[in-house]
Amino acid sequence: MPKEFINPPTLSRPTGYTHVVKVGNTVYIAGQVPINARGEVVGVGDAAAQSRQVFANLEAAVQAAGGTKWDFVSIIGYLVGREHLPAYREARVAFFGENPPASTLLIVSGLAQPELLVEVSAVAALG
Repeated sequence: MPKEFINPPTLSRPTGYTHVVKVGNTVYIAGQVPINARGEVVGVGDAAAQSRQVFANLEAAVQAAGGTKWDFVSIIGYLVGREHLPAYREARVAFFGENPPASTLLIVSGLAQPELLVEVSAVAALG
């Protein structure tokens, strides 16, 4: 089955990876961090703002593959510190509503850049 590698202009320019890989109706989305399309970190020190940007990036990624946020079947979240969990959960509920996908959450000691507090990777099944 052919793979389609997608780096939409609605997301920051990746360095050494692809944001979205589509294989048939399955979409694999690399960990999205709170960086906007201009390459700027959004919400430095603010887990709520960072979480909202991460979910906006996930939506942009799945849309680039022809899907919607309702096509997500699995997400894996990474938080730098347990204290950010309420803000992350609030953003996740606001994004997915009452039917969220399967979800795993890890508390980690750090992400790729020190100002990043939240990262989420995802899998979507289109149609």
